[in-house]
Amino acid sequence: MSVSNICILIAIIAYLLMVIGIGINYSMKNKTTDDFYLGGRKLGPFVTAMSAEASDMSSWLLMGLPGVAYLSGVADAAWTAIGLALGTYINWLVVAKRLRRYTVVAGNATTIPVFFSNRYRDQKKILSVIAAAVIIIFFVPYTASGFSACGKLFASLFGMNYVYAMILSAIVIVAYTTLGGFMAASTSDFLQSIVMSIAIIVVLGYGTVMAGGTGAVMDNATSLSGYLALNAMHDATSNTATPYGFITIVSTLAWGLGYFGMPHILLRFMAIEDEKKLTLSRRIATVWVVIAMFVAISIGVVGNAMSKVGAIPQLEDSETIIIAIASILSKHGVLAALLAGIILAGILAATMSTADSQLLAASSSVSQNIIKEVFFPKLSDKASMITARMTVVVVSLIAMFIARDSSSSVFKIVSFAWAGFGAAFGPVMLFSLFWKRTNLAGAFAGMVSGGVMVFVWKFIVRPLGGAWNIYELLPAFIVSSIFIIVVSLLTKAPDDEIVKEFESVDTADIN
Repeated sequence: MSVSNICILIAIIAYLLMVIGIGINYSMKNKTTDDFYLGGRKLGPFVTAMSAEASDMSSWLLMGLPGVAYLSGVADAAWTAIGLALGTYINWLVVAKRLRRYTVVAGNATTIPVFFSNRYRDQKKILSVIAAAVIIIFFVPYTASGFSACGKLFASLFGMNYVYAMILSAIVIVAYTTLGGFMAASTSDFLQSIVMSIAIIVVLGYGTVMAGGTGAVMDNATSLSGYLALNAMHDATSNTATPYGFITIVSTLAWGLGYFGMPHILLRFMAIEDEKKLTLSRRIATVWVVIAMFVAISIGVVGNAMSKVGAIPQLEDSETIIIAIASILSKHGVLAALLAGIILAGILAATMSTADSQLLAASSSVSQNIIKEVFFPKLSDKASMITARMTVVVVSLIAMFIARDSSSSVFKIVSFAWAGFGAAFGPVMLFSLFWKRTNLAGAFAGMVSGGVMVFVWKFIVRPLGGAWNIYELLPAFIVSSIFIIVVSLLTKAPDDEIVKEFESVDTADIN
């Protein structure tokens, strides 16, 4: 192993030991499942903001977004980023405070499925079980994709066997998540956001210098047809531009709708210690997201210029742009290699920050919303904690089994899972929080219709192409909303108790 690889390995090991240490630190502080899954609602504003965004952005920020910009220009990446930035801000502005208050008022709910059941007095827990099933369906494979990404990173860097590398990565994630639960995941996500920030800033600066400066980068970009346009996409094969029409823009902006249904993000709103600090959290989160995505897109543009001048080779896989730049940086001495290790740890951090949150969400759905609520409602706190931790391990084993094939796609499932949560949970969450006429039947219809429509549009309608080539989240979100309204109006209105609770949320004393 070369000196540069040893330095990279040292930086990555140091990072991994740090997150395991966080898990050990919080392991003694989890006394109940409420602590394990929601941290006792004790998150500070900075950790709330940055852990939410780190778990949201994942490796898509460091691999997917730069890769799209590198290959086809700024249009697709920019409209996606704009949609996500708007979604981030509106979610924090509109949903965060009321969800924080309502989950306390509605029986101190600690998971999204429990909140839905408490909100509608679902005594049979049907809505809770369906919500838990949605989380499992989309999050277990999503977690597997995170394990796979970590395995591929180690395998490509150090020539390790992929399966062993994937299992090793998964063990680290499972270790600190199982030990420390929500607080460990949130604290490590906060630190991971810092590592991610360092990574993209260093890569952008170093890449710009290696490409010949800002002028050379812009000269290269303007020489490529449609590369910097917001209404066209660059075709690298023919150096021509293809139209990026209005329907495509609207479809891409629809990514922002997904935020209203993301359990691992919504849980951060529920967990903040003081609701008054959500304003500060919103500002921190929005500013970081906007800057981070701008820098990530810029890295793709810079990377294209670097490949043109021979600073890096032409990439077969555009999503490896940051890995390629870090590999070049690592050859400039020990300090540069350590810095490259931090950059690569940033990619690892981005993946882990999402995988740990997804792991907790999936396991809480099994242990809390199915095992405890349906089968063993009188389970003691100690038994509940054991069940919670064992469920994390079992869900992880299933995810590792799914991720065992090195040829499986890491990122293909991301947009589909995002659409699934956005359509199944997003409309139900918004109507639950802001329309008191919504009832159990309407929520049930909205959740099921939204989830089903994602599959129908993705695999039946969208392949027709043309005007039907719309991201499945948008039509599924609309269908779910229609079902909620129509079914709620056609069925019995909510009981007075539910309506009074709804009206009391803004004035309730939750401290």
